[in-house]
Amino acid sequence: MPKNSLDGLPEVFLSTTAISVAVSRAVSNGTLRQIGSKLYTFNLTDEPERIVSRHLWQLIAAYLPDALIADRTAIELRPASDGSIFVISDRKRDIELPGVVIRSRSGPRPLEADRRFVGGLFLSSSARAYLDNMAPSRRRKGEVSRTLTRQEIENRLDDVIRRSGTEALNTIRDEARRIAPLIAREQEFEAFDRLAGAMLGTREDRLTSDRAQARRSGAPYDPERIALFEQLHNELRASAPITRLTPERDAKGRATLAFFEAYFSNFIEGTEFEVDEAADIVFRNVIPRDRPEDAHDVLGTWQIVSDPVEMARTPRDYETLLALLRNRHALLMAARPDKRPGQFKIEGNRAGQTVFVAPEQVEGTLGRGFEYYRNLENPFARAVFMMFLVSEVHPFADGNGRIARIMMNAELVSAGEERIIIPTVFRGNYLSALKAISLNAQPQPIVRTLDFAQKWVIAVAWDELEATRRSLASLHAFVEPADADERGIRLRLPDGIAA
Repeated sequence: MPKNSLDGLPEVFLSTTAISVAVSRAVSNGTLRQIGSKLYTFNLTDEPERIVSRHLWQLIAAYLPDALIADRTAIELRPASDGSIFVISDRKRDIELPGVVIRSRSGPRPLEADRRFVGGLFLSSSARAYLDNMAPSRRRKGEVSRTLTRQEIENRLDDVIRRSGTEALNTIRDEARRIAPLIAREQEFEAFDRLAGAMLGTREDRLTSDRAQARRSGAPYDPERIALFEQLHNELRASAPITRLTPERDAKGRATLAFFEAYFSNFIEGTEFEVDEAADIVFRNVIPRDRPEDAHDVLGTWQIVSDPVEMARTPRDYETLLALLRNRHALLMAARPDKRPGQFKIEGNRAGQTVFVAPEQVEGTLGRGFEYYRNLENPFARAVFMMFLVSEVHPFADGNGRIARIMMNAELVSAGEERIIIPTVFRGNYLSALKAISLNAQPQPIVRTLDFAQKWVIAVAWDELEATRRSLASLHAFVEPADADERGIRLRLPDGIAA
């Protein structure tokens, strides 16, 4: 680069003696501006805080070459709430930048286990980061503490166990034991060793966080799911109550409604039969020789949803919730012993991008979710919440969607209100609404989707099976979602019914 030339420099950079004249000239002619100590940018539009944030680690490396990211920053990997970034370096004074303060302290230099990071910085190993955070830290008024609180450390360790298993925590503990003498953290290791043992249930120590106490008690839970449950709960509490009482139907109409509930619920999950085939299975016990397990899935669903006594049962307490889930799953999956009928999963499961609750957190997460469920008064709200609770935990190896919808409709049937059915053409709407809350924490779509589905059910004349089938066909109920999208077809309400 030619002397005093600024060509080729990044958006934001530190000035040096070699380019100081060119920098001064550029500032004077308005093509460069200063936003911090020796810090300049060609960006004349964006806020300085936004620019610094985009180049944060490179700027720290420019100011403090070979610094070690330490203390709470080594675990959080972002500025603290007051903008503090904590490092170990030879510099003793803080460096204030727009939106950020680099706070440096003296300490042992990087060890072999500490990793290279952006721009030549070093990042403390997990073991070192936890040892440093176990050290007491004083803070000045208005500043964030250099180290995490005991409760924050416990929650971070719970995250380690949830995501990587107990062996991951033991590996961190073993490494902490090895390096503690090298960084003068022997006392901190003793405290960390007791804490890790308490988290794993092998030692006694005072635990302060709710999550850590739940893990020690044998009922760990998934905190991200609890946050989703709280959001859905709050949305349902804030929504106007929806009440659609079940209209009078004769025995034939009730049987037909239950049949199509079972039929569509299985179709969603890929258990596909023609209506006539499914009717033979349900009403004439004709089991296809080449698909006996699929047939029993439909039959098992029908046996549950057509039983008025069973569908009047709802969980009055957590123990009843677990019993209902297990008993209904045992009936639904009776023909699939490999799916462990009536038993919670022992391996993780997922659907697309959604990774469901880990096996060891199933009961704890259901228990925490149940606390929100029982705070809801409106049957529709309880039905929506129960469906999402079971769907999001996914407690079984298979059959979770069907069980979730069975539990949903039991809430409605027990209160004398109309069921919710998801016809084939509406499957994409339903699954998209589930993804909206699971992946993007947006609860409104699932409430709207199930509201429309219930409105559709109550508008349909559920009568003799064949007549109802023809009616459903005219409403596009059986159209595959991909075909419907290509042809611009949507689920219709019967004529004369307002959307």
